[in-house]
Amino acid sequence: MIETISLSPGVTLRCCRDDRFKQGCLSVQLVRPMTRQESAANALLPSVLLRGTVSCPDLRAITLRLDTLYGASVSPLVRRVGDYQTTGLYCGFMDDRFALPGDAVLQPMVKFLEELLLDSPVENGGFLETFVESEKKNLISTIESERNDKRVYAMSRLLKILCREDSFGLSRLGEPEQVSTITPKGLYDHYQQILRSSTMELFYVGSAESSRVAQLLKPMLSRIRRQWQPLSPQTGFHPCPGDNVVEIMDVAQGKLGMGFVTPITNRDSRFPAMQVLNTLFGGGMTSKLFVNIREKHSLCYSIGSAYYGAKGIVTVSAGIDFDKEAQTREEVLAQLKACQDGCITPEELTAAKEAVLSSLRATHDSPGAIEGYYATAALSTLNLTVPEYMSAVAKVTMGDVVAAARELKLHSTYFLKGESQ
Repeated sequence: MIETISLSPGVTLRCCRDDRFKQGCLSVQLVRPMTRQESAANALLPSVLLRGTVSCPDLRAITLRLDTLYGASVSPLVRRVGDYQTTGLYCGFMDDRFALPGDAVLQPMVKFLEELLLDSPVENGGFLETFVESEKKNLISTIESERNDKRVYAMSRLLKILCREDSFGLSRLGEPEQVSTITPKGLYDHYQQILRSSTMELFYVGSAESSRVAQLLKPMLSRIRRQWQPLSPQTGFHPCPGDNVVEIMDVAQGKLGMGFVTPITNRDSRFPAMQVLNTLFGGGMTSKLFVNIREKHSLCYSIGSAYYGAKGIVTVSAGIDFDKEAQTREEVLAQLKACQDGCITPEELTAAKEAVLSSLRATHDSPGAIEGYYATAALSTLNLTVPEYMSAVAKVTMGDVVAAARELKLHSTYFLKGESQ
C-alpha cells in the first residue's frame, strides 16, 4: 500500500512500507514541463550534483562516504513522463533492520542526500567548471551513442515526426548543441530556480514508518525557500498532420517506424484493454507482428510495438531489408485490421493477458521496480495500484480488445534506408 503525505505545497512524499527486502530506496525528483529550452540542463544537473559536495569534494570522497553507509549508492534520475521531464537522484541503501546494533542507515542517507542537493561547491556564482565541463562531455557522448544505435535513432526520429506539435517528441536528454552551450553559472542559476518552483516528488521503499521518513526529510526541505508553480495537467496526443519521411544513411539494414495514435491514455478506463491489445499486436514473441511478419512471412529481422500510455501513442519498429518496406508496412496494417475485425484466437488473448500480468507481478520484485512503477504512475496520473491494474487486466474481454484496436489509427511513418537504395 502506498501512503501519500503532503510535506508542503508542491512537495509530496509517497511511502511503500515493505519489509521483504534487505535494501531500501529513496528518490527525489523535480518535475518540470518538458521543454526544448530546459531539457539538456535538466538532464545534466544530477550528474553534476553527484560530482562533489562541500564536505565530499570529489568522487573518491563520495565513494568513501557511501562505503560508511554499508555500500549505499546514489545515481542520476532523469525521466520523461508524458508532458513532464524529471530530474533528480535515486538512493539505494541497506534497510536499518540489517545494520549492526547501534548503527543506522536511513538517517545518515537522508543527510547525505541533503548535502548532494544543497551543498554543492560553488565558484564565481556557479557550479565548479571542471565538474560541468566533464559531465557535459559525458552527456554528449551518451546522446551520440543513442544516435549510433540505429533502432533507437529511428524511433527517436519517428517520435519527432509524430509529435512535432507536442513536447513528447523532444529528447529526454536534450541535444548535443544544447548541452554544449550550458555554462556553470547558467546551470547553477537554473537549478536554484527549479529547486524553488518545481513540483517535488519523493518516494521511499523500506521498513520505516512514513511519519519517520517525513520527519527525517523536514530539515532538508526547510532549507529551500519554495515558490511553487503548479504544473499543467497531462494531455493526450496533440493533433497535427501526418507525414511519411524517408531518410538515407550509410546503414546495412533498413529501419521502419510506424506511429499510431489513440484517444485511449492511461487516464482512460479502457487503458488495460489497450495495454493487452498492444501486447497481442506486437508486444512479444507470441504477438501477431512477430508470428506473422517475422516467422511466417520472413519480412523482417526484428519487429515489435510499444505503447506510450501517457500520450496515447503506439509505435511499431522493424528491422528489414531495404526492398521489403512496402510489404512490411502493408502487413503491419493487415495485422491491425485483423485485430479490429476480431480475428483473435482465445490462445492469443490469453497469452497477451498473461504477459501483461507477468510484467505487473515483477513490479513488486524489488524496491527499484516499486519506485519505478508508482513514482511514474503518480506523474502520468495512472490511478491504479498494481493489484487493481492486474484485476482490470484479468477482466479484459475479446470485445474490449477489438474496441481498443478500432481506436488505433496510423498517423506517420519513418524509413531509414541505405545510400545505394
